[in-house]
Amino acid sequence: MQVRQLKIEGAYEFTPQVFEDARGVFLSPYQEDVFTEAVGRPLYPVVQSSYSVSKRGVVRGIHFTAVPPGMGKYAYCTRGKAVDYIIDTRVGSPTFGMWDSVELDPQNRRSVHIPIGVGHLFVALEDDTTISYLLSTGYEPQREHAIHPLDPEIALPYPEGLDLLLSDRDRAAPTLAEAKELGILPDYADSLRLEARSTTARSS
Repeated sequence: MQVRQLKIEGAYEFTPQVFEDARGVFLSPYQEDVFTEAVGRPLYPVVQSSYSVSKRGVVRGIHFTAVPPGMGKYAYCTRGKAVDYIIDTRVGSPTFGMWDSVELDPQNRRSVHIPIGVGHLFVALEDDTTISYLLSTGYEPQREHAIHPLDPEIALPYPEGLDLLLSDRDRAAPTLAEAKELGILPDYADSLRLEARSTTARSS
């Protein structure tokens, strides 16, 4: 498995080895020994597994979970194609407001780890794009927040030729600066502590 550390601290791209024969293919999107060596700890205990199916042009994000409890995500694409953006929404982080991206599809078979406190968005490049997630906490609507996906300060470079489709919630979301003023953004130090605590809880 190949590993690439992204610009955002704690975020990584993983590309597994694929075994192919006349029957089809076999691969392991998550491998704990590789993850632990790269990140310095194993993946958090998985509390929920989810997936989304999106039409071409659908934008989901920028989403993040209130800290505490925060939500770590491990995501990969099983059908279609997407550009996945990781945005540092942690106040106090040295890369606050910065982003990096990973192309996800069943051909390159990459996965991406999004740490607690970090924002996440993807845009579907094909119909029926399916993104699967392993999550460190369960979904609770009152703890979920969003940043406007077209925030000019973040300036995500969406692929050309797409008619972007946003939810009402994302269209009404504040900019990063407005969210900071509202006091809803995760704190960097708190996010790191929760990341470490999730691993401790798993090993105890």
